[in-house]
Amino acid sequence: MTMDQINPYRTELGREARAGLRDIAPAAIAAIPIGLLFGAVAAGKGMTTAEVTLMSTLVFAGGAQFAAIETWIHPAPILTLAFATFLINVRHVLMGASLSPKMKLSRTQELLAYFFLTDESWALAERRALDRPVTGAYWAAMAGMLFANWVVSTTLGAVLGSFLGDPARLGADFAFTALFIGLIAGFGRSRVTLVTVGTSAAVAALVHHFIGAPWHVACGAIAGIAAAYLAAPKEARA
Repeated sequence: MTMDQINPYRTELGREARAGLRDIAPAAIAAIPIGLLFGAVAAGKGMTTAEVTLMSTLVFAGGAQFAAIETWIHPAPILTLAFATFLINVRHVLMGASLSPKMKLSRTQELLAYFFLTDESWALAERRALDRPVTGAYWAAMAGMLFANWVVSTTLGAVLGSFLGDPARLGADFAFTALFIGLIAGFGRSRVTLVTVGTSAAVAALVHHFIGAPWHVACGAIAGIAAAYLAAPKEARA
């Protein structure tokens, strides 16, 4: 092949990567004020910039990191933090099981890819899977972009510290909520979708009101899965 010929494999990889970056861009932008807020709060709790960066790199879970920082004392209650993190992130097991048959990756590649699994990347991958398989190039660009964005924004928040102020004053704390409303709307308005979303939201809200965090996350996820199974046609359950 001459140098001026187009390599279809590389062209496809580039197209998939660009699609991943395009799809994740709104989520990455929405994550910036949240990351800045986390970094500032963590710095206020006594964490160094290096510790904030390391935590974001190794944990990479906004909800779990906020839950941990809310109960952060010296010495840190390791067992309590670990249990709260488990409850918040156990939904990732279900999300990974849902994505697995739709990913064009080897088992080893899947295990590595799921380290970067987030609610946003899962929702976008599920939406893309409605039309085509989720390729490694698409996932790497999408999940990698969100990962880098989170690490950088939380680190910058730790550096800025008290100079940042509270993003809630500008309504920035609503960014992820608005993003998820848009993601859910992208799944359509089928009966199964409406029943699943409605049940999950109702159970999570009730558990949060009567019991509190972080139990509402796991309960909402389990209720949504049960509702989706019961609402699905009989032939789809086999």
